[in-house]
This record gives sequence, C-alpha cells and structure tokens, in this order.
Amino acid sequence: MSGSVYIGISGWRYVPWRGVFYPKGLAQHRELEYAAGQLPTIEINGSFYSLQRPESYAAWHAATPPGFVFAVKGNRFITHMLKLKDIEGPLANVLASGMFALREKLGPVLWQFPPVVKFEPQRFEHFLSLLPQDTDAARELALQYQPRMEGRVALDAGPRRPMRHAVEIRHDSFIDPAFIAMLRRYNVALVVADTAGRWPLCEDVTADFVYIRLHGDKELYASGYEDAAIAAWAARIHAWRHGRQPQGARLVSPQPPPARKARDVYCYFDNDIKVHAPYDARRLIAAVDAMAPGD
Repeated sequence: MSGSVYIGISGWRYVPWRGVFYPKGLAQHRELEYAAGQLPTIEINGSFYSLQRPESYAAWHAATPPGFVFAVKGNRFITHMLKLKDIEGPLANVLASGMFALREKLGPVLWQFPPVVKFEPQRFEHFLSLLPQDTDAARELALQYQPRMEGRVALDAGPRRPMRHAVEIRHDSFIDPAFIAMLRRYNVALVVADTAGRWPLCEDVTADFVYIRLHGDKELYASGYEDAAIAAWAARIHAWRHGRQPQGARLVSPQPPPARKARDVYCYFDNDIKVHAPYDARRLIAAVDAMAPGD
C-alpha cells in the first residue's frame, strides 16, 4: 500500500521558459495546457499576489486533463500584511474567490509565511482553527465574504470533499516541538522547504500527507538539482508515501507522527529562474517511478 505522489512546478507563466520548455511559437494562453500535459500537478501562484476570479479557476480546470491536481497558494494579504490578525473576513474572501471552480482538481492550499513572522502560539492556533477541513465547511466560511467581493464570487462547492492545508515557515522560532504538535492537532502539513540553507528545513510529518517545495539546493530559485540530489529526494518521497520516516530525517520534535500505512506526497519545484523546474520535476518523477514498490 502506498500513497499517491504528485510532482510538478510552482507556477507556469515564465517568460524565460518560452522557446525552451514551451515550444517556440506556443500561444501564451496554451502554456498551462502544455505544462499540464507534461506534469501531473502545478501550484497556482497568482492567488498569492491577488485574489483571482471564478472564471480564471474555471478556465484552468478546463485546460487540464482528468486526474490533474492544482495546489492553490493562499493570499499574502493574510500571511504577510495582516500577519494572521483579524483574518476571518479575508479568509472568507479567499475561499469565495473561485477555487471551488477547480472542483475535483483542487488539491492542498499552501500558506506561505515571510521571514518576519514569528511563532506566536495563540495567533497561529487561531489561524489553524479557522482552516476548513472539507469543502462543506469551506463553503460555510466563504458565505461570510466581505461586501467588496460582491459580483465576483463562486460558492458552489460541489460534493463534499476533504480540504488539505500546508504551511511554509521562514523564521527559526518555528523550530519548536509545540509548533509541530499544534500542526498535528489540526492535520496541517509543515512544508518541507529546501531553500539553499536560507530558511529552516524541517521534515517532521504533521498531517496525513506531505508537502515539499524545492527552491534550489545551492542557489535560491535558480540552481538545478544534480542526480544525487534527485535520488535523495526520491528516496524521501518513497519513504513518506509508504508511511515511513526517511532515514536521517531532519526533525524538530522527538515525538513521531500518528502511524499510517500510506501518505500522499505533493512536491513542487520553484527553481524557475533558469528553467530548471519542469525538467527537474520530470527527472524526480522518473526516479520515484523507478523505485521498487516494496523497498
């Protein structure tokens, strides 16, 4: 028994990719369709910078094949500007803004925090308590959207499905067993983030899935992953998908996660500056696929 593995890229609209990863002359509006034909999952980046519209989410759903999965980046207004203060209305806005239009292709929601945000237990736990664990709960919260959203919301969440959330932290104060325990109480994944040593890399499993972001192991957002690094990440993913802990895992908490026979794994390459991301993703997919199921 093993979990599903989704390996892809963070974003898809990058000028340097045109004529390199994307065929020369490919129309910009077909880039998602092309990328989704090469990879099984993509992080939506635009939702981090501004609230997207329902028609955009619907178009992204239509442009991708059956079985494709999107991760959606939560809006930075919540994480970077408000820093988790007075977020009920803005969180409702995010949920109402159109992500339900992804329907069965909606995967985890990623909440990325800036380096200036420290671990404040009370504030952070309040945030985690608000995150909906399924689409029914998400719709109930979305109904509380703020008036400025009127006319640009999508509230049909469809059949009830689980919702998953992951948090990416960038301050050393989060290297705290109490933070790991808190995430486990709410079944929220701690992002395993490889950032060329700039920010913490923690591999504690805190949810029923694992979320990995590979920003570059030598140069942030730029360096490609050599064969040895690809093999090492493939071995980690293989262990996680079988419910095991990778050998030599970099852990914050001495307490193990709840036992599971399998976990789904989502992995996104964000080393996009020099067009490494899509190629590294395909190499990692091949390396994971090549591993014997029972190893």
